[in-house]
Amino acid sequence: MLCRWGSPDGRGSSTRLSEATNSVWVFGYGSLIWRPDFPFAQRKRARITGWSRRFWQGSHDHRGVPEAPGRVVTLIPQPGAHCDGVAYLIDHAVFDHLDHREKNGYVRNDVELAFADGVGSGVVYIAHRDNPAFLGPAPVDAIARQILISRGPSGTNVEYLYELACALRELDADDEHVFELEARVKLLEADGYSPAA
Repeated sequence: MLCRWGSPDGRGSSTRLSEATNSVWVFGYGSLIWRPDFPFAQRKRARITGWSRRFWQGSHDHRGVPEAPGRVVTLIPQPGAHCDGVAYLIDHAVFDHLDHREKNGYVRNDVELAFADGVGSGVVYIAHRDNPAFLGPAPVDAIARQILISRGPSGTNVEYLYELACALRELDADDEHVFELEARVKLLEADGYSPAA
């Protein structure tokens, strides 16, 4: 399967910014990895520690609808854990776009980023447990079934899961939660699962 996203060093980006003093790193760990629809000066692999990626956030505006939300990833605090993703160097003006894109429960948080060549500060969008769209944990099978049947204005929830799993493999990033869900959804698809089943 070919992933949508390009190389992690930014080659192939259709929109580029020149580096400026008014720039900041923003960390992507979900769709921002494979669907960056904003201008950036640099893109490179990054890691944050103390957080785990989980499909615990409801999506009422992108991969689901209010009456049938999909599931997308957020970050859950977990001592000793880490989350691999991609950091983008953006101009502060880009936050107008990102704040709208991430409006369904996500808020900006300051974070320390670890790069291959050192560390830096940045921003990450997290949907915390107290936001109205938070769905929380559920059995893997239940999450997989919800993902399989959900769709919204941005497309199917399955596409979101598969593109994320593909992008993580291209980063050589191991994420047991994402890959377990991917495998379960594929099994359900192969078995012909439908909401009425």
